[in-house]
Amino acid sequence: MHKPAGYEDIFPRPLSGHSVSLPPPALLPSRAELVGREVVLEPQNALLHAEQLYIAGHESPEALAIWDYLTYGPWPNVDAYKEVLRSQSASTDPIFYAIRSKQSGRACGQASFLDNNAQHGVTEIGHIWFAPELQRTRAATEALFLMLSHAFDDLNYRRMQWRCNSLNQKSRTAARRLGFRFEGVFYNHLIFKGKNRDTAWYSILDTEWPEVRSIIEHWLGHDNFDAIGSPLTSLAQNMQTRTNPKRNSDDLN
Repeated sequence: MHKPAGYEDIFPRPLSGHSVSLPPPALLPSRAELVGREVVLEPQNALLHAEQLYIAGHESPEALAIWDYLTYGPWPNVDAYKEVLRSQSASTDPIFYAIRSKQSGRACGQASFLDNNAQHGVTEIGHIWFAPELQRTRAATEALFLMLSHAFDDLNYRRMQWRCNSLNQKSRTAARRLGFRFEGVFYNHLIFKGKNRDTAWYSILDTEWPEVRSIIEHWLGHDNFDAIGSPLTSLAQNMQTRTNPKRNSDDLN
């Protein structure tokens, strides 16, 4: 059968009704800094971050392309953008972070935890955008890894989600590269900027996280980069060859 453009197979996880003997602690993601070697994720503050983030997301045609698949942006001036950031900074869900590059010292991206269901240990990484200087870099991968690690390792969450416009192939590729597995498409899910949006869903489960973490940690390691900072291995290929652990198969319903 001919498969349409952009078709992706749903990952065949087993269904489960197993007992959850150790439920998550029901804690929300932190508003404290998440610090890595390349970046710092700072709790978003409109007064501190608006001007740098506005420049990062508006200073060139490449930067303006960031907003093509987001449901908002770009903005005509920094004052208009600052009002949006004030609202985002006050939000309890999503919880927004500004991503600051340690190399340049500039805030050059944004991400958030959203649809937080602490009682069940479920959250999502979203509202992601990287300035051109951050795109396709070790720093960008580390920024999202810090968020994954905070949710799974610090808060003992059970599920991390990733949703994106189904036509946004860059975002879908990024999800797979980070170890997210495809769950399907919600058709006619949203209307944004006057257009229909079919939404692709991905996730990482707690049982999958240890191997995902190990693969990303190895990829981020100093010995995986040459003298000019180019990676020696492909994170996407490493994720493709990972194992397929069974999820509590003895208790499947």
